[in-house]
Amino acid sequence: MTNIVLFGPPGAGKGTQAEVLKEKYNWVHISTGDVFRFNIKNETELGALAKSYMDKGHLVPDTVTIDMLKAEVEKNPEANGIIFDGFPRTEAQAEALSSLMEEMNSQINAMVALEVDDEVLVNRLLERGKSSGRADDANENVIRERIAEYYRKTDILKKYYQQQDKYYGVNGVGRIEEITQRLSDVIEAL
Repeated sequence: MTNIVLFGPPGAGKGTQAEVLKEKYNWVHISTGDVFRFNIKNETELGALAKSYMDKGHLVPDTVTIDMLKAEVEKNPEANGIIFDGFPRTEAQAEALSSLMEEMNSQINAMVALEVDDEVLVNRLLERGKSSGRADDANENVIRERIAEYYRKTDILKKYYQQQDKYYGVNGVGRIEEITQRLSDVIEAL
C-alpha cells in the first residue's frame, strides 16, 4: 500500500491531481475538509464533537481529526493506497498520522508538494473565483494572505518529511497531464 500526503498552496491543483491519481492507481482520496463536512452533515458522534469546537471558534483537536481519518481509512481496507489531502498541517498531526498508519501496518511513503509560483497561484484563484462563486477566491488580498499562511504553517512539515527523506517537490505548472506525469514519476519511484 502506497500512502502519500499531497500538499501545495491554495490553487496549486491538489484537488484536480488527487482525483486523477485516485483513478490512475485505484487509490482512496481522503480530503480532510470533505471528511469534516460529511461527519457534521450526517451528525455523526465525531461530527457533533467537531462542530462543538467549531461553533465556539476553536480549532478541532487533533485527536478528533485523527479519529475521523481513522474511520475513513478503515472504510477502505482493500485500497492500493491513500492520498491524504489537507492533512497533516502541523508536526503533531504528522506524528499522529504516522502512528495511525503504523497501527494499520502501513506508513506514509511520501509528502509530495505541488510547487507553483505565487503570481500563478493568485491568477489561478482569481480565475476560479469568477466561475466558482467562492468569495475567498475573488479577493486578491485574501488570496495572498491564504498563500502566506500556507507558507507560515507548512514550512515545518516540509522539514519534518525532509528529515525522513520523504519530501518531494513537483513543478505544479503546466497542463494537467504534464503535472500528473511528474507526480507519477515520483510515485512510481517510491
